[in-house]
Amino acid sequence: MKIKTSITKIQNDKEIIRGHELENLIQEKSFVEVIYLLFKGNLPTEKETKMLNAMLVASIDHGPGVASALNARISASAQNSTHSALASGILGFGPRHGIAGQGMMEFLYSHVDETDIAGLVSKLKELKVRVPGFGHKVFTDADPRAEALFKLAKNLEIFGKYSKFAHQFKNEINAQSSRPLPINIDGAMGAILCDMGFDARLGQTFFLIGRTPGLLAHIYEEQTQDEGIRRLDESEIEFVNVTAD
Repeated sequence: MKIKTSITKIQNDKEIIRGHELENLIQEKSFVEVIYLLFKGNLPTEKETKMLNAMLVASIDHGPGVASALNARISASAQNSTHSALASGILGFGPRHGIAGQGMMEFLYSHVDETDIAGLVSKLKELKVRVPGFGHKVFTDADPRAEALFKLAKNLEIFGKYSKFAHQFKNEINAQSSRPLPINIDGAMGAILCDMGFDARLGQTFFLIGRTPGLLAHIYEEQTQDEGIRRLDESEIEFVNVTAD
């Protein structure tokens, strides 16, 4: 088996990551800076470090009720190992929860130069295409995490044409929609990652990195509370008798 990589090599008793000796990174760089290095191939600027750090913080947890955390806690309550419960949590992510950033980035990269945004929204509505990154079950008017990220992006001069287009598109969606659809955290991260020049295939990656500590915290809390295996009470289950025609 042969693998080609430009990420890490071990040579002369030294581990080299993207051209940098690991022991130097350990002493001189932060976790966020090295994450950036892994995926971008170069170390970030101070502004890029602050922006990526903020995105990871913004996505770190969203309570026990979401699919990923619920999966993780149920798995932990069955006394599965930490890594098994974490895997269960990660498998709870999907287009409706947590990993819409890639779809948002693909959408922005494909449409950012369009000028007839009203026409674009109308066409997508007619085709019943749902654009990822807009709308939230709890934050109906504005996602405070997204708002904070965009504010920081402006302060750091990272807010660019993709974030601008995302807001223009959001305004037009809301002009044509019967209910408010804010830019959610996935949408904000997607737009900012586009402005930072990341590949759309990394649109899920940074959310997954950010949310993993939150899942692990829920798993640990479930382990320490040890209230027994979680399952639905019979009163919460409605049996529906379906008969064949």
